[in-house]
Amino acid sequence: MAECELTLLDSGVRVVTEAMPTVRSVTLGIWIATGSAAESEAEAGLSHLVEHMLFRGTDRYGSLEIDQIFDAMGAELNAGTGKENTSVYARVIDEHLPQAFEVVADMVWHPRLDEADLANEREIVLEEIAMYEDEPQDRVFDVLGEAVFGDHPLGRPVIGRADVIGATTSASLGRFHAKHYTPGDIVIAAAGSLEHDAVVELARAIDVPQRPAAPAMPPVPAQLPPHLRFLRKDTEQYHLTLGAPAIARDDPRRFALRVLDNILGGTSSSRLFQKVREDRGLAYNVFSFQALNAGTGQIGIYLGTRPDNVAPALQVVADELDLMRHDGVTAEELERSKENVKGRIVLSLESTAARMNRLGAAVLCGLPLLSLDEVVERIESVTLEDVNGLVRDLLAPERLSAAAIGAEEDVFRRAIEPLAPGLVAEPVA
Repeated sequence: MAECELTLLDSGVRVVTEAMPTVRSVTLGIWIATGSAAESEAEAGLSHLVEHMLFRGTDRYGSLEIDQIFDAMGAELNAGTGKENTSVYARVIDEHLPQAFEVVADMVWHPRLDEADLANEREIVLEEIAMYEDEPQDRVFDVLGEAVFGDHPLGRPVIGRADVIGATTSASLGRFHAKHYTPGDIVIAAAGSLEHDAVVELARAIDVPQRPAAPAMPPVPAQLPPHLRFLRKDTEQYHLTLGAPAIARDDPRRFALRVLDNILGGTSSSRLFQKVREDRGLAYNVFSFQALNAGTGQIGIYLGTRPDNVAPALQVVADELDLMRHDGVTAEELERSKENVKGRIVLSLESTAARMNRLGAAVLCGLPLLSLDEVVERIESVTLEDVNGLVRDLLAPERLSAAAIGAEEDVFRRAIEPLAPGLVAEPVA
């Protein structure tokens, strides 16, 4: 898009920027095309562990020194790991960009990965896993991922497995880093008070190891049969999810899917929020969600409720999905959702971090860099038939997987029958 600039360096690293002359800050991000979907079973969680270890220091900068540098700048430094990417990002005032760039780049390309540091960080990650296992409202989404994607890595938790983390050595972690942190799989993105050419010069000054391209992520099977998954845990609520494979991140219908998500359960005026919570008081938290990946995606519904409300709440969900499949969404719902999506996008793009994230994710995934006007145009062009077609294609009962965490399997099994009758005969894993 016109306000963005993209440069491919000789090293293979891509640099993309967007200048925002009215601000004094810059958000810088380095995006790496590795996440849990790039891992083998024996590597489950190594992308996440490497992300932690980046903050343990390099040969040039110790861990405490990195903290002191960013504290002295009044800056923010953080990172995150997802299914298909890892990002390290910093928000600084413009005059500190060169120093922040130098430190973040050294963290990404040249982490020390010392055995003593790994011993400490391993314990931190194991504590994080233990905390995650005690949070059923978070863990249930990974239980659903396993139900939808089966043995494919997309179905595994990003956080990894305790046995893999516990057995990882600094040498094996170094090999993983070298295999996945390759120039062609890295994008440097920045937005804010900057000049593109100056950022490119900073990027050219990085000592970039020349490595072969990372192995491709395994393709997703064309057919993903639905499954039922249940994790028994003594909880006050049942945490219930439904989901199915959806469209890929480069599918032109992704704009219609976002509109549909809003109508189904993405806002306080959505069908599920109104029918399950406001009209019946059957749940405090109920919403729909969608995720886009390479070659596939996921659409889903979550609600948390007390044991007595599991069956009536899921019956309401079943009724609403049935009504949506047979009668479709209304013109009023469509227009309200489109305006909501446009408003959220416009408001979010007043942030340098949101603009950097949009740039980095798009370039890393090979998506076009659309201007705001182009995005709004695509949202405006979504029709009733576009949305209703996605309802029929994605939310058919025979496509739905179900997953839950709660006290009794039978409560879940009986309640799920109105939504996906075919699942009830399947043994719960």
